[in-house]
Amino acid sequence: MSILEMKVPSPGESITEVEIASWLVKDGDYVEKDQPIAEVDSDKATLELPAEQSGVITLKAEEGEVVQVGQVVCLIDMDAAKPAGESAPKVENAEAPQAEQKVVEKPAIVQEAKKEEQPAAASYATGTPSPAAKKILDEKGIPAAQVSGTGKDGRITKEDAQTAQVAAMGTPSSTGGSRGSNTTKLSVLRRKIAARLVSVKNETAMLTTFNEVDMSEIFRIRKQYKDEFAAKHGIGLGFMSFFTKAVTRALQMYPDVNASLDGDFKVNYDFCDISVAVSGPKGLMVPVLRNAENMTFRGVEGGIKSLAERVRDGKITVDEMTGGTFTITNGGVFGSMLSTPIINPPQSAILGMHNIIQRPVAVDGQVVIRPMMYLAMSYDHRIIDGRESVGFLVAVKEAIDNPVEHLMGGDERKALEL
Repeated sequence: MSILEMKVPSPGESITEVEIASWLVKDGDYVEKDQPIAEVDSDKATLELPAEQSGVITLKAEEGEVVQVGQVVCLIDMDAAKPAGESAPKVENAEAPQAEQKVVEKPAIVQEAKKEEQPAAASYATGTPSPAAKKILDEKGIPAAQVSGTGKDGRITKEDAQTAQVAAMGTPSSTGGSRGSNTTKLSVLRRKIAARLVSVKNETAMLTTFNEVDMSEIFRIRKQYKDEFAAKHGIGLGFMSFFTKAVTRALQMYPDVNASLDGDFKVNYDFCDISVAVSGPKGLMVPVLRNAENMTFRGVEGGIKSLAERVRDGKITVDEMTGGTFTITNGGVFGSMLSTPIINPPQSAILGMHNIIQRPVAVDGQVVIRPMMYLAMSYDHRIIDGRESVGFLVAVKEAIDNPVEHLMGGDERKALEL
């Protein structure tokens, strides 16, 4: 018998353990080579574990169990023959009549028990409320016939009336709805995110500065060129390409924002790796656009689309999630008007986009309606001073307010490669 021991492969540098998020097969199933058999959570991403050979699988780890990299999690019997496709719920069919007999037996037992009960003898007092009980029932409009008396000869006592009142009206702390709860263990990824967020709040001097941008020109450009852009490049022209290019321009103008702390040293980067927050099945993830400063509008839109699809399909790799010198997050897609985003360590700053609202603003002494968006930039004050943070956000604002001049070199069609 040839048995293959499948071990947990290393999903990336510095990762020593993973959690079995879910088995995609059952113990004893026949699996094909390269078939996904499990989803595993690391502290950076959720990855699929493919079968290394074909055969019958024996599971050696439970769902939710934390296993070390290199640990055996299942065995595959490579000599086992692939079973012929048979429908085999014969055992279940054979047991069905027995299950039906058990169901029929239960009412009989209840009936016998009822026969043994001896009802109390009725009298004039049965179902009659005492004066105090009658007052309570009359005030609350509760018929005496609906109340079971526990007093002598079945008389309704004051306590019976009060119990009926509570049942009819509910207790002050209860609404009569469901009061259940469900406890589930956080995944390794979610626990790691929680720990990182707490450490950022505790270990950085985080501040947030705000500004607003006028989206009118971007609206005009998208409306004018979106169909032609999509027909030529096969992707949509969204807002993220404008903001990514505005951010990379501002990072080059204010290099301290594109830096991080390493102990007592400041590390400045001559490239702009932009982390883009994407919502996936396992929560918010931040895959990275490498060297975004060199990307065109088409390159940014294509890169973000590809990364977002890989996150949502659970195919994103650890390498695609690590690194990044600055993060952009768009809470506006969920309706957020304003927020203070938390820095993505070891980065020193993050830009938060928000929803676009038609608001009255003053332009050249006139009140006009414009599509406006609030921007929020959180930064680590240990490395970024107020001048750099405010200047950076103003640079982003001027690029969004006037993208043709600052992002497109004065030629919209050339910048969009049309």
